[in-house]
Amino acid sequence: MRIAYLGPQGTFSEEAVEIYRASLDSGRYGAFTTGSAHELVQCTSNAEVISTVAGGQADEGVVAIENSIEGPVNVTLDMLAWDVDLHIKGEVLVPIIQNLLVRYETAEAGTGAGVRAITKILSHPQAVGQCAAFLNRHFPSIPVQYASSTALAAHMVADSRESWAAIASTRAAAQCGLTVLLPSIQDKDNNVTRFVALSRDKDGPNTGKCKTSIVFATEHVPGSLYRALGVLNLWDLNLTKIESRPAKNQLGNYIFFVDIEGHREDENIRDALTMLKKKTFYFKMLGSYPTA
Repeated sequence: MRIAYLGPQGTFSEEAVEIYRASLDSGRYGAFTTGSAHELVQCTSNAEVISTVAGGQADEGVVAIENSIEGPVNVTLDMLAWDVDLHIKGEVLVPIIQNLLVRYETAEAGTGAGVRAITKILSHPQAVGQCAAFLNRHFPSIPVQYASSTALAAHMVADSRESWAAIASTRAAAQCGLTVLLPSIQDKDNNVTRFVALSRDKDGPNTGKCKTSIVFATEHVPGSLYRALGVLNLWDLNLTKIESRPAKNQLGNYIFFVDIEGHREDENIRDALTMLKKKTFYFKMLGSYPTA
C-alpha cells in the first residue's frame, strides 16, 4: 500500500504517517497489514498529498487538518469539501515541539552570539504562526521566509552558507545535521496537530469510540443554521468541533464542518444525518473513523 505524506524526511507529517502505519500494523483499522508493504510517497504540499490520493497515485494519505494554536489547515478543509471525493478513515494527534535550528558554525559561537548572527528565519507558515510571539519578542526585525514544510526549511538552512535559522523538529535537525540553538520555542506548551488519514474507497471501522465528520451549507435565511444544529441536538449528539469556511460563491456565505461523537453506522447518527440532509442544500459525508 502506498501512503502519501508531506515530505521531505523530518517533517511532523512523517511522524504522523509513522504513527498511522503502526496503527495499521496493529489491526486498528481492520485486517492486519505488514509494515514492509507500506511504501511512503513524499509530496511537496498538503494539496499534493490530497491530489495524489484522489488521482490514484497513492492508496491513502496522511495530511494535517488542524492545529491547537493556529486552527484549521484551510487547504485541507477546502479540498475535502469541494475538490475531491475522499473519505477520512483515521486520525492521528502529534504533539508539536518547535525548535530554532542553525548550522554548527552559527551555534559554535554560543547561544547569544548565535542569535545575534541570524539573518533570516525559514519555516512552514503554520510553524511560524505557532511561534509568532517568540519571533516578535526575539527577532522583530529579522525576515521570515516561508517553506512548504518545516523539514524543507531545515534542509535549506543546512545547504546554505548564510547564518540562517529554521523552525523545525529535532527529527529534522538530526536528518539535516543542524544544531538546536533554542529548544521548544512554540508559544503554547499544548501545541498539537491533528492529522487525518484519507482513502478513496472507505472510511474507518466502528470500534465503539469513533468520530464522524461532515460538511454542510444551509439556506441564507434567518434561523437556517439554528434549525440544522437543532437536528443534532434532537438526537442528543455531542459535537466535538464546528468550523466555518467561506462557501467561495458569494461574500457572507459559509459552509460548516462538524465533527460528531460516534460512527455513522450508529442508529442515532444515521437517523440524525438523514434528517439533517433535508435541512441543508449542500451536505457531504467526510467519514467515520476511530478517534485518536
